[in-house]
Amino acid sequence: MRIREVRPVIEEQELEKLMEAIDIKKEAISAVEESGIVFIDEIDKICSSGAYRGADASAEGVQRDLLPLIEGSAVNTKYGNVNTDFILFVCSGAFHHSKPSDLLAELQGRLPIRVELKGLTEDDMYRILTEPVTNLIKQQIELMKTENVELVIDDEAVREIARVAAETNRTLENIGARRLHTIVERIMEEISFEAPDREGEKMVVDKALVNERVSDLLIQSDLSKFIL
Repeated sequence: MRIREVRPVIEEQELEKLMEAIDIKKEAISAVEESGIVFIDEIDKICSSGAYRGADASAEGVQRDLLPLIEGSAVNTKYGNVNTDFILFVCSGAFHHSKPSDLLAELQGRLPIRVELKGLTEDDMYRILTEPVTNLIKQQIELMKTENVELVIDDEAVREIARVAAETNRTLENIGARRLHTIVERIMEEISFEAPDREGEKMVVDKALVNERVSDLLIQSDLSKFIL
């Protein structure tokens, strides 16, 4: 290694020697206790719906296990005890087959602020497809570059993908932005299969192609409402 490459390595090693491991653990525990945020997703999966709770005894047990953590208690970890009194707990869930009031009353009391979110609209879907740096459209374009294929997805096609995703969520189960993955995969399935044989070519995805690939999805979603 050259001197300029070795220098940052030596500096890091020396800094580690100056810092006491015990002090780092204390600072970490203090930071968690004072500024920690715990996000608990899918909390609706441990709801016990209805007055009869025999079949959901395990779900209620999980709620009772969570209760002391959210109320505030000392949790034993390998770095020492962590007090959860001032940790912010944020819970979320879809609540398709249950409602927040199905949670234990004690647990509801420890989660006093309730916010209901609206479903994603067509414009929201479009923004998800275009605004993130590594959005789904960009991923597919870069993936095709590995096969030396230039993929172009025009704006009308992106708009149509967003429209179909929003419409399918309305007529079938609302799974949010995950619907975009399903639709993009349907569109790209045949293109990805043909890519090795079309090296050096330019492939364009337009609104007509999107309609051709996902039209059956909308038909199936309409019929699914009548299947018991």
